[in-house]
Amino acid sequence: LCNCSSVGSAGCNRTTGQCRCLAGYAGPRCHGCDHGFFPEQDGQRCRPCGCSPAGATGGQCDHSGKCQCKVGVTGLKCDRCSEGYYRFNETTCEPCQCNNRSHTCDNSTGTCLDCQENTEGKHCELCKEGFYRSTHGCQHCPCSIVASTGTCHIQPGETVPRCDRCRPGYTGLNCNQCDKGYYNSDSICVRCKCNGNVDPALSPSVCRPDSGECIGCLYHTTGFHCELCEEGYSRDPEGTNCTRKEAPPGPEPREFATSAPNATKATSFSTAVLNSTLSPTTLQTIFPISSSDNSTSAFADVSWTQFNIIILTVIIIVVVLLMGFVGAVYMYREYQNRKLNAPFWTIELKEDNISFSSYHDSIPNADVSGLLEDDGNEVAPNGQLTLTTPMHNYKA
Repeated sequence: LCNCSSVGSAGCNRTTGQCRCLAGYAGPRCHGCDHGFFPEQDGQRCRPCGCSPAGATGGQCDHSGKCQCKVGVTGLKCDRCSEGYYRFNETTCEPCQCNNRSHTCDNSTGTCLDCQENTEGKHCELCKEGFYRSTHGCQHCPCSIVASTGTCHIQPGETVPRCDRCRPGYTGLNCNQCDKGYYNSDSICVRCKCNGNVDPALSPSVCRPDSGECIGCLYHTTGFHCELCEEGYSRDPEGTNCTRKEAPPGPEPREFATSAPNATKATSFSTAVLNSTLSPTTLQTIFPISSSDNSTSAFADVSWTQFNIIILTVIIIVVVLLMGFVGAVYMYREYQNRKLNAPFWTIELKEDNISFSSYHDSIPNADVSGLLEDDGNEVAPNGQLTLTTPMHNYKA
């Protein structure tokens, strides 16, 4: 008997005993699989390997049916590109071109997938939005998304990036400064509020960049935001413009406004008081009055320092006069006291008597009883003084 495989043979030669194997079977009895075939699991049948002629190194496969693939090719039958390769063709797969920023790409188009180190693009050749390319790779742009678009670039020949476009109100290479007409308010640039009373051509900054105080108020306005009228001006009935104040009718006292270049307040004086203390000539000399446009009100421009000097001088003069008057009264009273308290008598002591004479003849009835405190002293009717002691009796 030939003893051939009932599955893999088509019979045998009874003369030679050689089995005739079917396609895909091999061996003396056709029990094994031929080259390019592999046996089915748990079966006696042989199946073709089906390896891709472009991706496999040959037509042989292992017992599981996996073919031996070329470099860059993968799959059971070596019919697709492995990771890092694309464009499966008749020869082989091409490696992905991702500039070492990715390990995978689309197996048909070659577009890189999952670019690393802040890169993007078909071949990971570009920096992501908000990053710029430097010698150390893609670095983050120093541009705030509040003050700019967040993107930047480096000009040829420069090493420092500059923001692509600043938002309104910001300026500078990194959009970190306030533009003209804006000021910094809690790290945010806010438009200056000057009520339209500042000309940018005359004051380009419009307001101070750190505080927002308006610079160069026009149209007779003043104040932090140019919202007030200057001294001597008031709002018109419409409340828009500052116009000069009109003089009050009648004999009401007028005001003289004093102003200084660095003064913020004005001092006014009533002309009625000035006319009562100073003559017109003196008033005109101290406060030069100027008139224009046939105005009925007069304003004298006197510096605040000059006015203070005048007031101080008047006060000093008054104090000096008062002190002189008080001194004169005091001296007169002292003179009277000295005259009344002067000694009335002159006493001369001799060996045997004591004599005295009157100091003031104008006081003939002067009382001399107190000159000598001894109880024995007596005054004679003729004006002689008798000094009595226990041992001697002196008469003058």
